[in-house]
Amino acid sequence: MRPSRLVGTFGGIGLLRPAPGTWGSAAAVPLGYLLHGIGGFTLLLLATAAVFAAGIWACRAERAATGRKDASEIVIDEVAGQWVAMWPLSLGLSHAGVDPWLFPWPGWVGAFVMFRLFDIWKPGPVGWADRKDAPHWVMIDDVIAGLMAAVAVALAAGLAHGVLGA
Repeated sequence: MRPSRLVGTFGGIGLLRPAPGTWGSAAAVPLGYLLHGIGGFTLLLLATAAVFAAGIWACRAERAATGRKDASEIVIDEVAGQWVAMWPLSLGLSHAGVDPWLFPWPGWVGAFVMFRLFDIWKPGPVGWADRKDAPHWVMIDDVIAGLMAAVAVALAAGLAHGVLGA
């Protein structure tokens, strides 16, 4: 397997069917949780940046090798976007000084659901970026979806912990 294909499919996760993007996101959640547990928000942020950079390289190389703009098996973009969606949870827990292994399940389930919603639905800027014709946009549209999901997660956390007092 080409190194770019190995990276792009996130170690082969993108070869799972059906819905490889959902498999990629699902694989990213426990790995993001592990990164947060080991190094808090800082490690999750650095890992996101590294995956983003590796993803741009893999998308360029795979497009050159196959001629395909955004092959469905390339899921490294979902990994980056999913981790962005998890940022508010990781940052909030790190800022609060909470045990790094405490990662409330409603938050990460919400981050997964909201990211998949925005990634599939492609509202506004996500769809705009998705229509761009350059390999780096394969990564950018998922990061935008992740940012939109992160806002939704932060709002939900604010509602749950502020207004509802949970």
